[in-house]
Amino acid sequence: MSKLVSGRCQPHEIAADYHRGLIEATPGSDVLEVLQAQRSWLQEIVATIRPDQADQIHPPYGWTIRQVFAHCADAERVFGYRMLRFAAGDATELPGWDENFYADSRFGLGDLERLVRELDLLRQTNQLLLQRIEPECWDRSGVAEGKRLSVRGLAWLTAGHLRHHLQIVQKRLQQ
Repeated sequence: MSKLVSGRCQPHEIAADYHRGLIEATPGSDVLEVLQAQRSWLQEIVATIRPDQADQIHPPYGWTIRQVFAHCADAERVFGYRMLRFAAGDATELPGWDENFYADSRFGLGDLERLVRELDLLRQTNQLLLQRIEPECWDRSGVAEGKRLSVRGLAWLTAGHLRHHLQIVQKRLQQ
């Protein structure tokens, strides 16, 4: 019986404890299915956001809901780029990115609907990348921010990261 390439990643595929925690908290056995299901979850949540809620800050959180979705789009883009590089076998160590700087700069907040559409398109793009790479590419790894990650680990991190933020947004909307 062959191993599902998009199945759960092993602890050695993610070096950072924080990332491992996001992944462990994400249910599912096939990351491609999880990534797809999150697209529907994202749309369900966004449909409940009133215009006056998008720019509110709910302590203890420091970002508005609009900033959270911009951050998620930025992260989706960064994770996808890393998956592409690692899947191709590129051994160049990749730098980190300061998500707080990006969020605080408010450089691309714009219309919430457009932000969510961008996030969804980035997610679709990452799904297509993962669906087209050869099975052995899922095992390839690289270093980003000084930490080693496999393509499979990055795919699960992408799912875990969005799950984390969607749960926070849901909680905030219930306040």
